Amino acid sequence: MNFDETICRFGTHSVKWDMMPAIFGVPADQGIAMWVADMEFRPPTCVQAAVEKMAAHGLYGYYGDDAEYLAAIRWWMANRHGWDVPAEAIFTTHGLVNGTAMCIDAFTKPGDGVVLMTPVYHAFARVIKAAGRQVVECPLVQQDGIYQMDFAAWDAQMTGAETMLILCSPHNPGGRVWTTAELRGVADFCIRHNLLLVSDEIHHDLVFPGAKHQVMAVAAPDITDRLVVLSAATKTFNIAGCHSGNVIVLDPGLREKFAARMNALGISANSFGMFMTTAAYSPEGAEWLDALLEYLDGNRKLFDAGVNAIPGLRSMPLQATYLAWVDFSGTGMTPAEFTARVEKGAKIAPNHGDPFGKGGESFLRFNLAAPRAQVAEAVTRLQAAFADLQ
Repeated sequence: MNFDETICRFGTHSVKWDMMPAIFGVPADQGIAMWVADMEFRPPTCVQAAVEKMAAHGLYGYYGDDAEYLAAIRWWMANRHGWDVPAEAIFTTHGLVNGTAMCIDAFTKPGDGVVLMTPVYHAFARVIKAAGRQVVECPLVQQDGIYQMDFAAWDAQMTGAETMLILCSPHNPGGRVWTTAELRGVADFCIRHNLLLVSDEIHHDLVFPGAKHQVMAVAAPDITDRLVVLSAATKTFNIAGCHSGNVIVLDPGLREKFAARMNALGISANSFGMFMTTAAYSPEGAEWLDALLEYLDGNRKLFDAGVNAIPGLRSMPLQATYLAWVDFSGTGMTPAEFTARVEKGAKIAPNHGDPFGKGGESFLRFNLAAPRAQVAEAVTRLQAAFADLQ
């Protein structure tokens, strides 16, 4: 496990690196790509070995008999998250954006309101709008520098046209690990307003010391009749390109509806993703993950210390994910002004905050899952780009 290794990704069809010049105007020969949420690290050797075994066999037909794959998922959930998942509840989709879109398609109708706690992962709003549903933004509030839920304000917003809430747990981009009490609050909110709850828990393995993720099905076991949990090995093990995710539907009635839409759209699993997931969800994968978290924790501390030393900038404390959410409002600059300093001055490509929804306008998101030298270089560049404030 050499997380310090620098791997050139230019010319590999990496959206994060090969599309950086066109999208951000950041030159390829000088830029640092810190936007797309994949890592700059090789996955565990067990995952690579699984792919090499497929390549050595040389035939790439349809995947059959998923018992081993389902057993690996169930083992991982039981051992890492204390959750006993029934095998029959697990559906495999082409990643979790597809899984989210499938839930919207299966459980809502055109014109329905879908609730988001914003700012939140930008793909949610994109697929809601594309499906002809209405995005209902319930803004998170900042307290003691981190996001908190405001159920009283959200209760007042509801009109009765809302039928679903999509929760990001842990939260992207704020890095919050929601407490058991907060998760219970979300469950009760959904009961009060008769909402189906889709809990996207793709970052559930990427949690730092001092915080502990709890699966919504464990935090609120009484709401399985209105709960769908999304999970995947892709973020955890840096295998997002295999586009494989799991939609876990515990209620038989909801499961029947979801299965019907899967069948109607002809969706079946990608064999590469199933082999890679099976290999990752193993003791070897767990050992690799523990080492990764220790390394990311060091990156987090380095980045936060350097950025928070710049007057007017504040990096929200990360409890989970490898995505730093930096507030530039203290600079007094407009989003165009501070973004230009980052992209043109520091030659760093981050995610812009506005697509994450209300409350994201003064933020940029930076991916810290990279060799430490790259993170240190990014900090140095940011300090130079805002040197006049120091």
